[in-house]
Amino acid sequence: MITLEHVYKTYENKVHALRNVDLNLDPGEFVFLTGPSGAGKTTLFKMICAFDRVTSGLIEVAGFDLSSVTPETVPYLRRKLGVVYQDYKLLKNRSVYDNVALPLKIRSEGRELLDRRVRDILEQVGLGAKLFEYPESLSGGEQQRVSIARALVHRPSVLIADEPTGNLDPELSEEIMDLLEKAAAQGTTVFVATHNHDLVRRRRKRTLEIRHGEIVGDCR
Repeated sequence: MITLEHVYKTYENKVHALRNVDLNLDPGEFVFLTGPSGAGKTTLFKMICAFDRVTSGLIEVAGFDLSSVTPETVPYLRRKLGVVYQDYKLLKNRSVYDNVALPLKIRSEGRELLDRRVRDILEQVGLGAKLFEYPESLSGGEQQRVSIARALVHRPSVLIADEPTGNLDPELSEEIMDLLEKAAAQGTTVFVATHNHDLVRRRRKRTLEIRHGEIVGDCR
């Protein structure tokens, strides 16, 4: 589902953000990505989501070759992806319902299907009673649940989560991980960057370690 072969990313200032990265993630696999700040985690995720281009090497995501993908093709790739951010990135002037519905509206889904999908995913993340509340009235954990619901509502093949528990307490962090594990159990490939080593140890999932732009560990 995600394959990288000899991937390099070098910026104009000669900073090598990624160095000869090789990895393969299977459909339905749950994988952690760990490493210190500046190690290359966010750069790697940007490459996978086609927010930036590799300098050299091969990246394939959900059947798309990102080394040759065109601007016209990128929206179709994004339909296969769900992305969860540490800072939620919710639209403050839109309700929970409207935030979650956004990926389906972009795809011009019919009203009946859209309504059913939005209500179903919000029930799954425990927010079925807060459809029409606004993000600022929710707790941090609830906002992250909305972010996860938005990432999953269109049933993506791949879910990328960049420090999804970074602003949450330990109990809420475990709840968020439960939701992501459930997504993997349903067939979505889940790739999670985190600094939380205690959480990683408790979950006992495959864990990649990146340092100075290189994958230096792959513990299964």
